Amino acid sequence: MKIYLAGALFTTGEQEFNRKLRDGLVNAGHDVWLPQEHEPRERSAQAIFATDVAGVDASDIVVANMDGPDPDSGTCWECGYAYKKKPIILFRTDFREAGDVPGSPFNLMLSASAAKVILAPLASVEELAERIVAALAELTAG
Repeated sequence: MKIYLAGALFTTGEQEFNRKLRDGLVNAGHDVWLPQEHEPRERSAQAIFATDVAGVDASDIVVANMDGPDPDSGTCWECGYAYKKKPIILFRTDFREAGDVPGSPFNLMLSASAAKVILAPLASVEELAERIVAALAELTAG
């Protein structure tokens, strides 16, 4: 399956997490498009935008990171763009609540638009990859 892996990519830690998760999904047989590998900072904002939109369009599914007190705005945009076109799997390893409804892990517009939501507070990258692979298998079987 062609996966667009959406998430924050602005720190060394975020980029390393993304690479490790990509590797886990690739090892499970998936083709993963990781935006940080296609967004050289010397390119214009418009060129980066166009490349990322093309990446979403070429994918079969969007897998998106909802970590943080307020999930990354670019990631949220990518999910909104993909919503009517392909399934979305959201995941959160953050144990904080960030939703607009008590007990909600993040904004209900995101959680309600997702085909699957994986809540995995403090999960390892390997455990998270396994849970995403299982969710992908459920979606393709159903």
